Amino acid sequence: MRTLRLHRSGCQRAWSLPPCASFSTSLRRRGGEVQTTKAQENLDTLTPKWERYWRKDESGLPQLREKAAEKAYILPMFPYPSGTLHLGHLRVYTISDVLARFKQMQGYHVLHPIGWDAFGLPAENAAIERGVHPGKWTLQNIDAMKQQMKLMGGHWDWDRELRTCDPAFYKHTQQLFLMLFERGLAYQAESLVNWDPVDETVLANEQVDANGNSWRSGAKVEKKMLRQWFLKIKEFQEPLLKDLDALAKDGMWPERVLAMQKNWIGRSEGTKLSFDIETEGESPTQLGPVEVYTTRADTLFGAEYIALSLSHPIVQSLAKEHSALQDFLVLAKDFPPDSKEGFQLPGLRAKNPVADLVNDHNISKTLPVFVAPYVLDDYGSGAVMGVPGHDARDFTFWRQPKQSISGSVEFNSPVKFVIHPEEQSLTSSETVADSRLDQPLLNKGFLVSEDGQFNGLSSDQAIGAIIGRLQEAGRLAERTENWRLRDWLISRQRYWGCPIPVVHCDDCGTVPVPRSDLPVELPDLPASFFQGQKGNPLAEDSSFKDCKCPWCKKPARRETDTMDTFMDSSWYMFRFLDSENATQLVAPEKANAGMPVDVYIGGVEHAILHLLYARFISKFLATTGVWPEGSKVLGEPFKRLITQGMVHGKTYSDPSTGRFLRPHELDLSNPSAPVIMGTEVAPKVSYEKMSKSKYNGVDPVATIAKYGADVTRAHMLFQAPVSDVLEWDEKKITGVQRWLARVLRLSQASWFPPHIQELGRFRPPHDLNVPVFDLLAHMAEWEVIKPSNAGGTDEERLLNTLDQDEMALLSATQTTIASVTKAYSETYSLNTIISDLMTLTNTIWDTPHKSARTPWFKWYATIHLLRMLAPIGPGVAEESWQRLISITNPKVRGDQQHPLRLYHKGQRPGPSIFTFGWPKADLDAVPKLNPMAKCVVQFNGKRKFQLDIRKVPLSINSNHTDRLKRYALDEMLKTEEGRKFLDREAGPLWKEAGTQEAGPDFPEIPMGMNMVVVQRCKLVNFVSPKLPKKEKEAPHARAQDAQKPTLDAGLG
Repeated sequence: MRTLRLHRSGCQRAWSLPPCASFSTSLRRRGGEVQTTKAQENLDTLTPKWERYWRKDESGLPQLREKAAEKAYILPMFPYPSGTLHLGHLRVYTISDVLARFKQMQGYHVLHPIGWDAFGLPAENAAIERGVHPGKWTLQNIDAMKQQMKLMGGHWDWDRELRTCDPAFYKHTQQLFLMLFERGLAYQAESLVNWDPVDETVLANEQVDANGNSWRSGAKVEKKMLRQWFLKIKEFQEPLLKDLDALAKDGMWPERVLAMQKNWIGRSEGTKLSFDIETEGESPTQLGPVEVYTTRADTLFGAEYIALSLSHPIVQSLAKEHSALQDFLVLAKDFPPDSKEGFQLPGLRAKNPVADLVNDHNISKTLPVFVAPYVLDDYGSGAVMGVPGHDARDFTFWRQPKQSISGSVEFNSPVKFVIHPEEQSLTSSETVADSRLDQPLLNKGFLVSEDGQFNGLSSDQAIGAIIGRLQEAGRLAERTENWRLRDWLISRQRYWGCPIPVVHCDDCGTVPVPRSDLPVELPDLPASFFQGQKGNPLAEDSSFKDCKCPWCKKPARRETDTMDTFMDSSWYMFRFLDSENATQLVAPEKANAGMPVDVYIGGVEHAILHLLYARFISKFLATTGVWPEGSKVLGEPFKRLITQGMVHGKTYSDPSTGRFLRPHELDLSNPSAPVIMGTEVAPKVSYEKMSKSKYNGVDPVATIAKYGADVTRAHMLFQAPVSDVLEWDEKKITGVQRWLARVLRLSQASWFPPHIQELGRFRPPHDLNVPVFDLLAHMAEWEVIKPSNAGGTDEERLLNTLDQDEMALLSATQTTIASVTKAYSETYSLNTIISDLMTLTNTIWDTPHKSARTPWFKWYATIHLLRMLAPIGPGVAEESWQRLISITNPKVRGDQQHPLRLYHKGQRPGPSIFTFGWPKADLDAVPKLNPMAKCVVQFNGKRKFQLDIRKVPLSINSNHTDRLKRYALDEMLKTEEGRKFLDREAGPLWKEAGTQEAGPDFPEIPMGMNMVVVQRCKLVNFVSPKLPKKEKEAPHARAQDAQKPTLDAGLG
């Protein structure tokens, strides 16, 4: 600490003032009413006011700079331009803006870009319905949403704005496709796909709901064989799974998302087995073996059936002979993916491969064979073994009636259980494991069998023994692994998407379009072309489809499928780093400098597909020259992932019918007791996902217009943790509104006594992050503080001059800086930030004016408060900062080295608050500002409990008995145990006294109760008035003994 100039004669009494009134009444009064400042009324105008200044002054977020600089890449998932900003948008972009502003104030080179996920079916459907070109509709929506987003006070790098429908962008999407194609990672294949007959396009499995309907059109999805384009994401399945462990470290990605990705990739270790399929009868015909994959070979003894997929060769062959089976296969195309319908294949049976190798007559030697929609073509070989006793899906299928060529058939044979949860010794007569249990036993356990070599083996032991027995007999049984992940189908039969840059030539085959000919642009079709159009317009446009082969120059056909829009979003984070580059996706040096994204923010609904595809493409690019240093971070594109919860709105429904009620059907004159219009019936009130059909949407633009961007942002963040569902309740917004208005009033320097016209010797320090004791030294130099004669070190002498409330304010400021910084940078608990800032605001507001020191401390706390508020409420923080500094800087305006010299009230604003950096917590000062001591509390000389209290200030002399008692009681009341002890209704002190009459000097204790304070509150003894004189003297003597070293040793 700087040496104090202690030779000065001491601080003159420049401000010999009485304490100012509390802040609830400190504003000027006129006619008995508080006259509020205008600051309380203009919260809605501050963001647009300062937006103009920030843009002109360019004092906002700097762009990503040289490689050596420490960067922070903050990226929200870019929006689809639907044309309307909703509260879900507002939440994700508020979070990203807050984090970007915080990082900028910390001194990082921040990249916070925005763009538009502009391709996709909605635009094309709108074009079909309205006869408008999809491009025009999309660009109109982008313009509308840009204006809405600018109202929310966000600060994005609009110079890097991109639109995926812009040829300058999708040229590089096509270039990425060609890179994959050249590496053998893009291919065409015939595939049975989900076909939407209304939109006439292919759907991914995830776009088909549980009822088998399209996620967008609602049409019943059909199955159709088409030649499709795929990307070999399975080539990357090992690192996609393994590297999830790196993302899990330190909670960088939410556990829920990691679990969803792990499940989707779906690696499992199991066993490949073979079942012979043959016809029934005395001379069966072998139809060949069917391979199945199972993770539970220990349940083979309990197999009850074999199920084949709809397109399995055996099924297709039989369908030619049996019309009933043909009819079932037609119907099955409309079954939901998880349907448990089935059809027994006529005249077929499967042989359990282990039945003739073990001595167990309970094993079903032959099994019925079914075709079942739930069996996937590409799982194993399109066949599964059914074990109803130990698989939930198989259990449901087995219990459900099946169809056959002779009609419906039920299997009444009991479910067979061969795995028991506990090891047990069974005789041969007890090994029958049939049961009528209503649910399968899913967990591993111990095999039950009549064959003594297998009975009692654990599941893992049984798997090994069964494999061994089958292999000894020369039958297929091998350990293997299976992956649920399938190659990525990217073909879409629509116009409004990125064209696939290949040409089909009869002589040359599939030919990539030369890079020099990119982009392959969408044809500019007239708007009338889309009116009522179904299917793919590109397939109907000969000017687009007909072309020449790039190799042989003969007539050829251009690919008319377009790419899945997830292809655009799989790499867009790279493009933001180099958005003007005409020849490359991104310059390698910029990819190395900018990637990975430091914080990625978006909804959990993208936890699987978008994030998985983005990880795949990033890992691919890390193997190329595009991202040379990508391998250092395992090719992972997003370092930290935040998945914000959904926003739910207040929803009203008719309690008798469940029908959602429109606003005009409600009488909300009493918001706390709404009724259905024209009745006395109260509607059912709930919070549900906002949607037009539920009439519970909230227009964020209207909310911002009414309350202001800062109030709306802060309310949204305060109402719920980032990852939780936010139940939007506008009634609660007034609390945030009052808080920000109070912050504005603080900026008027209202904590200076009202009748002081000038600020005396107040001189803000040069370093706004000055440590606490350097601040005190600075104040001593300007004779605001006169160091105490008590204490040894300079720090102690300075501390001993402070009032306890002043030390509490300084301490609260430092601890708030620490907690808020951690929340911004580590936990992202933005709701607790607002709570902490509200608490600090109240502490500043309520700290009483004790001396000339108090305004300095309040100024010091307020400048830190405003900088911590700035990321959340930039308009309020900027307005408050400009007002506060222009009022409190007169003494430094002539100092050319002082950072606050440029502020002049009523003139051009000074530098933005965002240029002053982030406050730094002086945590070393906190324990010194809060010196703690142990205090033992006794009752009638018997120890009751021990408290941690603040040490008694040196300003309270040991001879000041009443002041020590007052101090001890105040400290006790700050603790839960102390409050319980002194509680007038149930506390032991009052119960023992037998009276409700309070003492005249200390109303916290009963009349007649004696209170003895020993060794500056190391011990406090309460002595009951009921004790005889001799008994009173004894505990008093014991209390006096506390001064002895032997007692001191026991106080810890």
